[in-house]
Amino acid sequence: MTQPLTPAGAAPEAAPQSDLWKPVLLRSAAALVFGAVTIFWPSPSIEVMGWAGGLYLLGTGIVTLWGAPATGFPRESASGKLLSAAGSVLTGAGFALVLLHGDLLFAVVAALGLGAAGALELWCGLRQRRRHVLARDWVASGIIGLGTAAVLPFFISLGAHALLGVAGGGAIISGVLWVLSGLTLRHDARTGARKP
Repeated sequence: MTQPLTPAGAAPEAAPQSDLWKPVLLRSAAALVFGAVTIFWPSPSIEVMGWAGGLYLLGTGIVTLWGAPATGFPRESASGKLLSAAGSVLTGAGFALVLLHGDLLFAVVAALGLGAAGALELWCGLRQRRRHVLARDWVASGIIGLGTAAVLPFFISLGAHALLGVAGGGAIISGVLWVLSGLTLRHDARTGARKP
């Protein structure tokens, strides 16, 4: 999904840093670890659901905020603000889920956090289409986040295991997307560094 490191027509302010792959791979690691927890924990309690989901959203939000400058967008630019807002929403939702536990609360807060962050990433990806290396990845991640957010409330009555399964399914899909993107970026950065 990832485009070449410097696509044709890239805006000068949107030139990504060569270490952009680091936050991308960290984001994928957070998603895949959370997804693995949701698969291999046979009967999670409400507290486990709150802690696992909260730490996932909190970690993803922090990595998104930390990695936003590596995208090449100044924080004052529209795309920089969109990415910072997505990271902030995820961080806030994760913090709330770590502190407060309940099936309804998890579904609503996680859906709001994932939905808002997904919409912001989708918007950023559409704005930067054909101009930024991660544009397609933001579009795909945004759609995954919106889809997970839309489905999550329908599983409230089924309890913690079902809610974690839905959230974990979305996390695994986005984790695979981000790991492929991160490895491609790392390869491109190494190849670019070797060229004279």
